[in-house]
Amino acid sequence: MGKEKVGFCVVGGLVLVLFLGSSITSDDKRQRWRKAMISGETMASSMLFNRVPSSIVLPLHGNVYPNGTLLDSYAIIHGDLQLCSSGVWTPSKPYFLDVDTGSDLTWLQCDAPCVHCTKAPHPYYRPSNNLVACMDPICQSLHSNDDHRCENPEQCDYEVEYADGGSSLGVLVRDAFNLNFTNEKRQSPLLALGCGYDQLPGGSHHPIDGVLGLGKGKSSIVSQLSSLGLVRNVIGHCLSRRGGGFLFFGDDLYDPSRVAWTPMSPDAKHYSPGLADGSSYTYLNSQAYQGLISLLKRELSGKPLREASDDQTLPLCWKGRKPFRSIRDVEKYFKTFALSFTNDRKSKTLLEFPPEAYLIISSKGNACLGILNGTEVGLNDLNVIGDISMQDRVVIYDNEKERIGWAPGHCNGLPKSRSFII
Repeated sequence: MGKEKVGFCVVGGLVLVLFLGSSITSDDKRQRWRKAMISGETMASSMLFNRVPSSIVLPLHGNVYPNGTLLDSYAIIHGDLQLCSSGVWTPSKPYFLDVDTGSDLTWLQCDAPCVHCTKAPHPYYRPSNNLVACMDPICQSLHSNDDHRCENPEQCDYEVEYADGGSSLGVLVRDAFNLNFTNEKRQSPLLALGCGYDQLPGGSHHPIDGVLGLGKGKSSIVSQLSSLGLVRNVIGHCLSRRGGGFLFFGDDLYDPSRVAWTPMSPDAKHYSPGLADGSSYTYLNSQAYQGLISLLKRELSGKPLREASDDQTLPLCWKGRKPFRSIRDVEKYFKTFALSFTNDRKSKTLLEFPPEAYLIISSKGNACLGILNGTEVGLNDLNVIGDISMQDRVVIYDNEKERIGWAPGHCNGLPKSRSFII
């Protein structure tokens, strides 16, 4: 097999629970709130010169398949005019967001009013009046130089499209995010997010309030937090095979010497460890996918499995003599494979995938292949390692040192120390 580009993405399967408070309409309170936020931003900016290692940890609930994972962050964000100078907070409201490391912008379906919104679990977000200007660096990061025209200088319009055909159109606003850190401090910085008033659902759509973008761009939440000096520009997640897990921002939760690292591809827009060689099992381009199918059929020849064409859970499923209850019932028929990443043209880092990292058990009790043809959904030659393959493994995207790391992890509960890495 030739060398292929491999990207790491968590898409669709994770849901963030945000809480926004009700707005305060008094002009006097509005001015006091803005002064408090400006003061908070100044304090946060000063930390750039005296960083205190800290992180933000968000617990996960649910499972990767079939229900998706809920990320419960209890009061992580509060609405505009929510923080008064007296320090009084009004009750919060929850929002569910898909977590996506393949895109940058965080947005909520927005009552601005909404032109076209999809079904959502909660009432639409009521935006603040704190608009992001068209020439703001965050706004500029969402547009190429060729198409960035400021029809309204005081407003930043955005449009994002996703691989499954979904999209969101809206404007950027700033709002106060109420954040708890591992050093037991609390900060409420103003961060930019999208007020989406025109959404189209994608092929993998399920009812959500918006998307949490955790990509590498300036508009991502972790990039904004890093620019204020609140956390390092590092994202990590640990998804439990039992369901649940956690997501974290920052670098003080793990021992880097216990992590296998490989450099990010410098030219890749998404998180990518660059060129990889080895088995074609995790390649998602059309040629490699077809090769994978041929290899699997050859490996399974003579074994008590046959294709389950009546199971539409995924494109390829197999049934046994009786329904499978777990991956343990079927893993003896499948092999572990590995990707080999070349570091500085000398050393190599292996990323292994046992059967439980690429198979799921459907509701019909069949074993289904959790690897799909990426070319069919517009990924071209980009190969994405999805969250099904990342369970019981800590995956870290270190944007400051431009590297991706992984290690076996204890993902069943929140990390109390660096010992959650096995």
